[in-house]
Amino acid sequence: MLRTLFTPLKLSSNSLVMGMLLALVGGYLDAYTYITRDGVFATAQTGNTVLFAVRAASQEYSGAIQNVPPFLAFIAGVLVAEFIKEKFKPHHRTVLILEFLILLIVGFLPASIPNMIITMAIAFVSSLQIATFNKLGDWSYNSTITTGNLRTAAQASYAALFRHDEESMKKFISFSAIILSFIGGTLTGTFFSTYLGFSAIWIAAGIILLTVILYHKKEAARGTLA
Repeated sequence: MLRTLFTPLKLSSNSLVMGMLLALVGGYLDAYTYITRDGVFATAQTGNTVLFAVRAASQEYSGAIQNVPPFLAFIAGVLVAEFIKEKFKPHHRTVLILEFLILLIVGFLPASIPNMIITMAIAFVSSLQIATFNKLGDWSYNSTITTGNLRTAAQASYAALFRHDEESMKKFISFSAIILSFIGGTLTGTFFSTYLGFSAIWIAAGIILLTVILYHKKEAARGTLA
């Protein structure tokens, strides 16, 4: 079963390897923005919504306002992802390249650029990723938020352990791998953001670039770049 799940370079748009790489980036970017950019979660809009409400209720209006732009940038990213899906073929590769370019550019921006601009850029990138890569095989997942993935893994573990269902065991292993990848990305992002500062984002860009290369090779081998 493990050999099937982790087939080397099996990097189709809905493969486990792709999901793990994107979850790694998702966790990394959350740690990066939280540590280097005013404690805002660029990829987790649930967190920003809660922070907005809490700060607004506490009359910390300036703090509440800083949670709004990433929320709007996230919405814009979803709309752009839908446009790319409709107008560009292959849209998966196009989104990955756009994500890489944005992260690369962010790393070159000077420290004088307001943190909010950077956070919005990363929120935009995150929403592109979520809207485009949301399938793990036939299952829905999220590469930047763990709540739904954790629930799915827990449900699958019950069926796997108590009903001895092989498909549920495969599902449990897959979603556990996604969760662990996200945690690994957060740990890695925390370390490099602490010691490298703003330029730490280039590591996330490098992972996306590697993903683009492997995905291109996989699709080229199949004779299609869809």
